[in-house]
This record gives sequence, C-alpha cells and structure tokens, in this order.
Amino acid sequence: MEKLFRTAGEIVRQTVTASLELFKVMVPILIGVKILQELGLIQYLAWPLKPAMSLLGLPAEMGLVWAAALLNNIYTGLIVLASLIQDNPLTGAQATVLAVLMLVGHGLPVECAIARRSGARFLFQAVSRLVGAFALAMVMHLAYDATGTLQTPAVMLFTAKATGDSSLLAWGLGQVRNLLSISCIILALLTIMRILQALGLIELINRILRPVLKQVGIGPKASAITVIGLTMGLAYGGGLIISEAKSGRVSREDVFYSLTLMGLCHSLIEDTLLLLLIGGHISGILWGRLLFALIAVAIIVRIVRHLPAKFRNTYLWVAG
Repeated sequence: MEKLFRTAGEIVRQTVTASLELFKVMVPILIGVKILQELGLIQYLAWPLKPAMSLLGLPAEMGLVWAAALLNNIYTGLIVLASLIQDNPLTGAQATVLAVLMLVGHGLPVECAIARRSGARFLFQAVSRLVGAFALAMVMHLAYDATGTLQTPAVMLFTAKATGDSSLLAWGLGQVRNLLSISCIILALLTIMRILQALGLIELINRILRPVLKQVGIGPKASAITVIGLTMGLAYGGGLIISEAKSGRVSREDVFYSLTLMGLCHSLIEDTLLLLLIGGHISGILWGRLLFALIAVAIIVRIVRHLPAKFRNTYLWVAG
C-alpha cells in the first residue's frame, strides 16, 4: 500500500510539473489566437496554408493547428484546435488526417535538437519529419476518400464547450477548463503508462518490435534503444541514444537510422491515446503511422548505404 501511495504521489508531481511547463507555452498562444479571432484575422493568417491543407481535404484553419504542434507540441495543437473546431467541424477521416500530421510532425525545435546532440543532422531530421507527416497524411486522406470510410462527424472528446456567452470572462473561464482538462489528460496518460509497465505489456511490445527493426536494417545494438523510443517517446529513446552515441557503442549509421525511425513514429502508446481524443482513428494514428515509418526507414537504409561517405557525413550525420 505504501508503494502504491508513493507511486501515486510521483504521478501527481509529474503531472503538475508537466502541466506548468505546457501552460507557459499554451497561455500566450491562447491569447494570441483569441486576439486574431476578435480582429477577424484568422482567415487571413490561414490563407497561405490553404493550398497544402486542401490537398489533404482539411479546412485551411487546420494549418494553424499543425503549425502550433510543429513549433511546440501536440498539446499546444489540441488547444488551438479547441479554439477553432466550433467553426470548422471535422469528419472522422479529417480528424485522423490532422492527427497524423501532428503525430509525425510536432515539437521539431526540441526533438530535432535531441537528434542533433546524438550526431544526426538537424536539417535532415526536420525535413524528413515534415515530408513524412505530409506524405502519410496524403496517403490516409486518399485511402479514406477512395473507400468512403470515416466520413461521419468525428467524435471529439476534447473540445471547447459553447456557453452562449461571448464575454471575455466566459472565454477565459472556458480556457481554464480546457487547461485543467489537459492536466487531467496528462494524469490519465501517466497512470496508464505506469499500469502498462507494471503489467509487462510495454516489454512485450518491445520484444515483438526488435526482430522487425532488424529486418528494416537497424543493428541489434541500436534496436533495443529504438523500441523504447517507439513505445515510450523520443525524449526517453533519444536520451538513451545520446548516451550510447557518445559512448561509441553504437555506430553513427545506426544512430541515424534509429533517430529517423523514432522521428517518424514514437510514443506509440501515449500519443496514440492522446489523439484518440480528437476523433483520430486507430487505422491511421497507430497502424498507418507504424507501417509507414518502417517502410520509409527501410527505403532510407537501402538508399543511404549506396551514398558516398562525404555526402553522408555532410548531410546525414556527423563523422565520428
């Protein structure tokens, strides 16, 4: 019982710490979005993003959601989405396409910096995730459109509730509720992750993924770390990769492949659960994302192995 209370206390402390760090970013963005809405500037800000979003079957305003996620994190994207969704309702297919964009392309400044510290080139990691996010979103859009699936309104569990009161006070109280909802989401996700770890399910997933990574072309020394990034997140896997890269136990080439895969697909459990809240379908946010990442990296491995050493050391990773 004592251990249970200690674990619960740790989870609560982690939730509070994570929430406060997120709020430092989210609150200024919330205020900025509200100002733009009041001035009627959202449509003009979204206009340059309209061509890209229209190719994916999304309203132009969803480009702002992706931009917020790209520069910060998925939670920030959710907050912007909650501010815009009432005027831009989405189908299940659209919600999944948007979720895929955020899952593959988010937090680039921080996460690509982790890759750079490990010896991979920042630019390639950023570009591969941008291109990968758009490519996967396009594939999912075309697939759903061709099959006519998920065309009903998305079931969103995280939205801004309409109160009928347009005052700034009502808006502010609504945003406080949204932020508290984010904290509850973080608490729930941290709790679920602890339970899955205690049940040994994460380790089971890791054992299943290791032979798959071998077929992709990632060496055994890097595969054990890569599966941690895939299941737990880039911060976990990336931190271990940084340590291993500095120790010299893992080759620069395997570090590069590992980070590229983790960039395209990481935090399979936590982020997948998170994007289910906006109506994202498991076919895209889990299976489509994982399959796409494995195929993409398998192709990259085979291309890179035929590139000149000078090119690889200049554009892909730092020579040891």
